[in-house]
Amino acid sequence: MAKFTLSTRLLLSHLLVMVVGLGTFVIIAKLSSPRFFVLRLEQLEQRGLVTVRSARTYLIDGFESAWNSSSLWSVVIGGTTAGALSLWLSHRITQPLSEMSKITQKFASGQLQERMPAMEIPELNALGQSFNRMAKSLEGVESRRRELMSDLTHELRTPLTVMRGYLEELADGRLDPSPELYLRLVRETQRLERLTHDLQELSKAEAGYLPIHLESVDLLPLLQGVMERFQDQLMDDDPVLILDCPPDLPPVCADFDRTEQVMMNLVGNALRYTEVGKVQILAWRSPPVVWIAVVDTGIGIAPEDLPYIFERFWRAERSRSLHSGGTGIGLAISRRLIELQNGHIEVKSELHQGSRFQFCLPMV
Repeated sequence: MAKFTLSTRLLLSHLLVMVVGLGTFVIIAKLSSPRFFVLRLEQLEQRGLVTVRSARTYLIDGFESAWNSSSLWSVVIGGTTAGALSLWLSHRITQPLSEMSKITQKFASGQLQERMPAMEIPELNALGQSFNRMAKSLEGVESRRRELMSDLTHELRTPLTVMRGYLEELADGRLDPSPELYLRLVRETQRLERLTHDLQELSKAEAGYLPIHLESVDLLPLLQGVMERFQDQLMDDDPVLILDCPPDLPPVCADFDRTEQVMMNLVGNALRYTEVGKVQILAWRSPPVVWIAVVDTGIGIAPEDLPYIFERFWRAERSRSLHSGGTGIGLAISRRLIELQNGHIEVKSELHQGSRFQFCLPMV
């Protein structure tokens, strides 16, 4: 079975419509015109206007001959005109689709900057706009993929470089082994371990493979448990950790372990970047949800950095991870975990004034 292009199909469909229309016109006119002509002659004879009995046959033959000639030229001229118009319309309709096909081929070769121009046909223009939105999304995905690879390479290079330097100096005898040195190597391996674990968690969360077991959760014991775990690590010169949670806080529909994971990350970040002052955990009801906030008096976040705070590997100060030990994807994991529990997370912050991370979970 032959396969025709869209342009050919459109042209053939136009020509078929034209042939059917002209054919119907010619057949009906061929059958009815002589009869109407004879009827008209008889009406003229009855009125006594003309006498054409002897010339009737010649008149009818002449009429049919003139009709046949005019019909032939009408079909030829009309068919040629209609064919040319159909060809032009077909080309006009298929040209944007051909251009879209060329652009998709460029996309396949990695050229994601091409876009479809505006078109006069509304349906094709809407298709072009949808195509451009898809192209922009693909370009963003590719850009984020490259940034991810760059950031991941940077995160892996730092601990590996440190470990290689220490090991080479130990092998050359330029550095004496000591417990402090081994602890440094352990810290770097732990950093790599945290990075691989966080990447695995983020990958599962974004793919929807991270198990979420929704149940009725009492937040007060959860928040008290988080407080106790961090209180044991705080020193006298560390910021003060405060819990402000009403005892009658209603239960929420959430995953206990995942919510605790989010809280550990938010409180850990707040303590990490708050040298003096306090870190406060707040909870309050706002039906149909319950809000939980972690407020600190730390270094804060600049306004231009706030839109990117939940992006993977993003940091307002990339150098600060060297002493903080963060991987830069904890907040990305936290956002996805909250979304998987039908919640919402947001941040408010002022530079050098502190930050406020808060999220909501639906009430039972």
